[in-house]
Amino acid sequence: MTTTAPVRILVVDDHTLFRRGLIALLAGETRFAVVAEAGDAGEAMRRAAETRPDLILLDNHLPGVSGVDALAGLREVAPEARVIMLTVSEDERDLAAALRGGARGYLLKTVDSDVLAAAILRTMAGDSVVSPEMTSKLVAAFQSLQPQRAEPPAAAPPADPYQTLSPREQEILAHIARGASNKEIARALDIAETTVKIHVQHILRKLNLNSRVQAAVYAAGRTG
Repeated sequence: MTTTAPVRILVVDDHTLFRRGLIALLAGETRFAVVAEAGDAGEAMRRAAETRPDLILLDNHLPGVSGVDALAGLREVAPEARVIMLTVSEDERDLAAALRGGARGYLLKTVDSDVLAAAILRTMAGDSVVSPEMTSKLVAAFQSLQPQRAEPPAAAPPADPYQTLSPREQEILAHIARGASNKEIARALDIAETTVKIHVQHILRKLNLNSRVQAAVYAAGRTG
């Protein structure tokens, strides 16, 4: 008789009561095993790297770095893990951002326990899952993805990628330009070092750069 190994799950949510309740719910299912939990993006990255879960249940509204913004970092440290967003947001922009970031599912926290269990198993089987309440918004989300693939008009002037950086990312870029390490930046801004690492990844991606040395040169060129 073949025994199927349980799905190893990382639960990420900043609301302790909800997180513990969800873990207790999943613990009642022999098909699932919660291997770790986290309350923010930085802790989630550390726990994902340590435990290499099969699936991550990820809230979007996290302190510091949102769940959607943490997707790239989580996929880097746990590339085999599949991610389901489990959130209260019914905004199609959040749905589009999650799908664009690589999430395999988008479920609302109002989902029934049996539907959640089925969604986890479907995701592990290779399907994508979206809450029924969000299906009508899936078309709008897909349409919002289309401009990302469209070629810009030939005559249009190139946008300044620096303007795509958030105020915090611009602040961190300035510290990079001064040669500060992630630890020094974290100390100066009173944030977690892992949070700095996530911001640096976003900065490099948005500026189309490959290293923090290139980022420092880029920043110096803007002020020079």
